[in-house]
Amino acid sequence: RAHAAIAVWACTTLSLVSCVAAFSHGASLSSCTDMMPKHLRAQLHSPSNNYIAVHTNKSFYFPGDKVPVTVRSTRDFMGFLLQARKVSNDEIAGTFIFIPPGSKLLTCFEDGDTVTHSDKSLKRNLSFVWKAPDQPIGDIKFFISIVQSYFIYWAKIESAVVTQ
Repeated sequence: RAHAAIAVWACTTLSLVSCVAAFSHGASLSSCTDMMPKHLRAQLHSPSNNYIAVHTNKSFYFPGDKVPVTVRSTRDFMGFLLQARKVSNDEIAGTFIFIPPGSKLLTCFEDGDTVTHSDKSLKRNLSFVWKAPDQPIGDIKFFISIVQSYFIYWAKIESAVVTQ
């Protein structure tokens, strides 16, 4: 019985450690659709906060345009997931062609359509460049989910609409 209990404890501990290690290197593909971290016991906070904002200096774009996107925070955070989505149907759109250090591209539906963190270093201000598809897709918004710590996060903080 003692051996069985130790084996169960070891397996549980190893699976928890591997989960923690995986998320410290970026969001998993299971977060693509709802943009929610899959941490154990993570607690969602209200999306309306006053210290994280996602901005772009463009109010409109054309097919194929490159759109700068900035994330500004007055508090440190460890993880994030960033996407552009069509206003009409909430589908992920376009690709990111410039990402800051400490981040990596993720393929949710097409190569480079999502950006996540690549390490758990503290972050505050991030800059990206998003490339619109060559075909018209309509108005878009940028969405970011922020993980302040393993237990605290905000999901789908949105930018203003960028009109096509």
